[in-house]
Amino acid sequence: MVGVFEVGAVPFNPDGWGPPDSAAAASTTTTLPLHVPFAPFSRSDKLGRIADFTRSFPSSNANPSNRPSSRHGAGNPADSPFDFSHDVDAFPLANPEDDSSFRLVDAKPPPRPKFGPKWRFNQNRPQLPQRRDEEVEARKREAEKERARRDRLYNLNRSNQNQQRREAAIFKSSVDIQPEWNMLDQIPFSTFSKLSFSVPEPEDLLICGALEYYDRSFDRITPKNERRLERFKNRNFFKVTTTDDPVIRRLANEDKATVFATDTILSTLMCAPRSVYSWDIVIQRVGNKLFFDKRDGSQLDLLSVHETSQEPLPEAKDDINSAYSLSVEAAYINQNFSQQVLVRDGNKVSFDEPNPFANEGDEVASVAYRYRRWKLDNDMHLVARCEVQSVVDVNNQKSFLTLNALNEFDPKYSGVDWRQKLETQRGAVLATELKNNANKLAKWTAQAILANADLMKLGYVSRVHPRDHFNHVILGVVGYKPRDFAAQINLNTANMWGIVKSVVDLCMKLNEGKYVLVKDPSKPQVRIYEVPADAFENDYVEEPLPEEEQVQPPTEDAEDGEANGTTNDVEDKEIEAQN
Repeated sequence: MVGVFEVGAVPFNPDGWGPPDSAAAASTTTTLPLHVPFAPFSRSDKLGRIADFTRSFPSSNANPSNRPSSRHGAGNPADSPFDFSHDVDAFPLANPEDDSSFRLVDAKPPPRPKFGPKWRFNQNRPQLPQRRDEEVEARKREAEKERARRDRLYNLNRSNQNQQRREAAIFKSSVDIQPEWNMLDQIPFSTFSKLSFSVPEPEDLLICGALEYYDRSFDRITPKNERRLERFKNRNFFKVTTTDDPVIRRLANEDKATVFATDTILSTLMCAPRSVYSWDIVIQRVGNKLFFDKRDGSQLDLLSVHETSQEPLPEAKDDINSAYSLSVEAAYINQNFSQQVLVRDGNKVSFDEPNPFANEGDEVASVAYRYRRWKLDNDMHLVARCEVQSVVDVNNQKSFLTLNALNEFDPKYSGVDWRQKLETQRGAVLATELKNNANKLAKWTAQAILANADLMKLGYVSRVHPRDHFNHVILGVVGYKPRDFAAQINLNTANMWGIVKSVVDLCMKLNEGKYVLVKDPSKPQVRIYEVPADAFENDYVEEPLPEEEQVQPPTEDAEDGEANGTTNDVEDKEIEAQN
């Protein structure tokens, strides 16, 4: 049943606004509730609130009758046309104590978990987004733009200063260009990146030397159980150029190929676009044959350090952290590391012929020379002498290894401390080395691919103290497959052979004579010069050199193999740099 709401009779006042003045007429005709106070007002009076739900009032459960009169209104009868403060019992509550706990709107925020996936990031955020003045926002945007502009200018000036310092320190030609030299051509590196050439599988013509087995215990070295790097002063290391190799001379006389080189020279050509330092290669055209050589005391015998880094090295040549001192130190470390990681029990793997550069009775370093031949064209073959340093048994088969060492000289230059990061973040350490020594790692990879090595071992060697360049420790050894590592460092074998093929084709068009290919010291390009036939010989003096840099003539007992003149060159340069 639906209740009916009756409004009742409303008296008519013919004299004006409001109820009639006749109290009798009002009492007989009205049906309004009794004892309801009435407050007269005029049209100019402002009406107050009928009910204010936003104000809070103190509650008193002990005496409900003492509640303030403003609970249902503004508190002043003149402010509201209805005031029930005098007749509280007109609307009795079922339970007065429940009224104190009654809330029309719950203003408390919902409970939020103290711990959770988003609590850490949202704990400082405001509950509701705040409106910001557009003028303040525009001012902040302008300040951010100005700050970004200043940062760009600062970084630009800093990079220019570093570039100028690097150019002043190391950007000088590896060979002094003489006035009588005739420049024939210059090739920018941008053209090298577009070249591609596929070569068939090469064939082994001859393997010389003997190899010792690799010690697998070095694979378990960590920075916590580092090993001191030993010195092998009694072992002879040979850095023989192409035309001084008796095996290559014999193969040339037998017309086994038309182009002859070594793996060091080929890798320098193949990775030329990654190079920053200047280098040079001597090219000799004899009849229909082409020989790629290196000068005595060439930079190709040393190993660059921080070549592709943006951090400038000290300019003084006698500084232990200069480019030259670090190159000598790196070559010295690389030689000793390649002999220390071997099982020195006298068990060796011998090949077709002994070491062609050693005299009888000499203690020779563990190395094998693989003379391999590639087909460049129907009428053109290339023979290169490739090196491997060790051998290991894998599934009852012998696998060849190349051994190289990266060296840390001061963590402040690289930004990565090997002793702290090598064990837990080896990938970050390798990425830093790829950034600072991109050319050196690419050349090592190219040499391993040329020698058809099954594994290339990279050692991490660091100084005992950043200011001590005599003593070193081995912090770790990691092995990679050469072709997999080449793909990782974005080294394309087709592009490598494309560079070699283009240089060979260019040189085969030249007349008989001697030429030199020089990497420009300040630009990414190479230049070809025609030089006199007696250039770079012992009796050809380019300009007066300091005594400590002059090349000593070979001794008489080194006539059969001019290689002995280069034996232990790195150790001699290390002693010279130390003095």
